[in-house]
Amino acid sequence: MNNVYNYPYLYPTYPGYYNAPLYRGSYQPMYLQEANPMGYQASPYFLAYPDQGLPEATRVTDYGGHPYVVNIEKATTQNNTFRTAIWTGNHLQVTLMSIPVGDDIGLEVHPDTDQFLRIEDGQGLAQMGNRRNNLYFQKKVSANDAIMVPAGTWHNVTNTGSKPLKLYSIYAPPEHPFGTVDRTKADAAAREEEPHYQ
Repeated sequence: MNNVYNYPYLYPTYPGYYNAPLYRGSYQPMYLQEANPMGYQASPYFLAYPDQGLPEATRVTDYGGHPYVVNIEKATTQNNTFRTAIWTGNHLQVTLMSIPVGDDIGLEVHPDTDQFLRIEDGQGLAQMGNRRNNLYFQKKVSANDAIMVPAGTWHNVTNTGSKPLKLYSIYAPPEHPFGTVDRTKADAAAREEEPHYQ
């Protein structure tokens, strides 16, 4: 007998999102939150660490490795975490970011990873260079601007506006662990100091 619960893609979702079945013919719990207007699944991160206490609208699953379509503008502007991974594959990763007023992503370099960032809301300053003390490239950025960072380039993006800077970032190959959710920049720094992250 065919049971609707054997087909997770029949569950109701937010109209801008397409959730393909992960495993045909097998039950995959969706963990839908009725109070969540985005229609996201709850992240395995929150199932393992329910005491983290993030608001419902920030509970996003990393769909990496599976087909996925998302309204990236809406997802980005509604994200309130410093960094949340929404898709981590073998060769590419997509994260959402929200940078508080006056704060920045943090000066960093990815030796083997190219990076693409797109501003959806707010304004800031993008800086890049060949050394941490030689950021010779500087450009003001705002909504609809895209930033390309070649591997091995020191870079930073600072929020110079009066509201949170909303952006998403694409890393190729992935830079952060599958399912990464950093509520704040301090959380991100603490995670990156953990021995298994090195």
